[in-house]
This record gives sequence, C-alpha cells and structure tokens, in this order.
Amino acid sequence: MKRNIVIATVTAAALVAGGTATALAVTGDGGDSQVKQSSVRAADDDRNDRDDSADDDRDDRDGRVDDKADDKAERAADAADAKAAKVTAADAITAALKSVRGTAVSADLDDEGSSLVWDVDVLSSGGTWHSVSIDPGTGKVLGSHTEQEDADDTAEARAALKGSSVTAVEAARAAAAKGTVTSVELDDDGRTPAWDVDTTAANGAEKEWKVDPRSAKVTADTSSDDDSDDDGSDD
Repeated sequence: MKRNIVIATVTAAALVAGGTATALAVTGDGGDSQVKQSSVRAADDDRNDRDDSADDDRDDRDGRVDDKADDKAERAADAADAKAAKVTAADAITAALKSVRGTAVSADLDDEGSSLVWDVDVLSSGGTWHSVSIDPGTGKVLGSHTEQEDADDTAEARAALKGSSVTAVEAARAAAAKGTVTSVELDDDGRTPAWDVDTTAANGAEKEWKVDPRSAKVTADTSSDDDSDDDGSDD
C-alpha cells in the first residue's frame, strides 16, 4: 500500500477511557497485535483473482468487451465498498488518534481479504509509526502494530507536515462534497504541497482532488490525467 501522508494533530492528552486503547497489544518492529474482524464485508473480495484470470484469457483474444464488463463490475464493487463504509475518513482518523498518541500520517479504506478496514498510520513524537485498523462500520479500533520506517522518510514526513494549517480531517471534509472520501494524502513532491484526496462516486467512478493545505480550497487533480497520457505514449 502506498504511504499516504495526512495530518491530524492530537489534542487530547489522555487515552480513551474504558480500556479501548490499552486493549491494543502494540508490538515492535512490525509485529502484529491480535486484530479483530471488521463488521463490514468487502463487496467482491476475489475480484483481483478474477481480473488476473481475465487478463490471461485476453492474451489470446480481443478483450475490449471483457474490459468494459470488468470495468463495470469493478466500479460496482467500489461503489458498494464506499457505501458500506459508514465511518468517514475523518472519523476513522479521529478514532485512531484516540487510541494512539501522535500525528496521523496515513488513512486508506482497504479491502483486506473478505473485509473492509480503515488503515490509519500514526507517527509518534518518538519517531515510531503505528498502523491502526478501524472498523468502517462501527468506528471501533480493531487492532494495531508498529512499523519501522527509514529515518529519511520520517524526516520528510515531518517536514511535509510542517506549516500546514489544514488538517487531514478538514481536507477530507472539504472534499466530501465531491464524493465519498477513500483516502487522504499530503503531496510533498511538487513545489506547492497540497492534500491529495481520492473520492468514489455513487456509480463507482473514482476521482482525485487537490485540497489547499492553507485554505482548504478543493480543485480537480489534473496531474493523474497527464501521467496516464504519458504512460499511453510509451506503448
């Protein structure tokens, strides 16, 4: 999974009462805690296998019709997944930060096996990265584990977060008018940093948006279209 950089500063000093946070058996160097089962099932957990099989078949025949069918099925599954996630990206980040102290640096709605989960990465003040799984149906913490990242990557993440007045929660909420937000990421590759937000429409169409890290203004992301054109020119 691509590392998504989002920001949401923790304002509460105490962990969630009732043992929610302490129930997370966070381990070191990538060790997993016991992760509970998500309450939300993925719309089509074997679609990747089906796509691989279809790709093999298309090696020997014209697959334009099948491509359209696969695309339609994929969009339907994406739409179903987005609709099934009752917990928003903003709420998933908030839930993760209530269980682990630090700054959220990633949030993605992923299908893991047969289930959907929100994966939220949190960077602690000591430099440790925590990956927290949130149930997209209930907002409850399913589990977490720690990860070791390269020191340079960690420094770049901190530098990218510096100076942004718009949090991930605010960026997600700003882009929510465009569709269901499925990921939020701080783009620090260009000269002007911006929040990259992915949305899924009711028909399953996916779009990318730029959210200004200072004003929260939402604009269409045209860079992905340019990348697609460049890829096509190599064929």
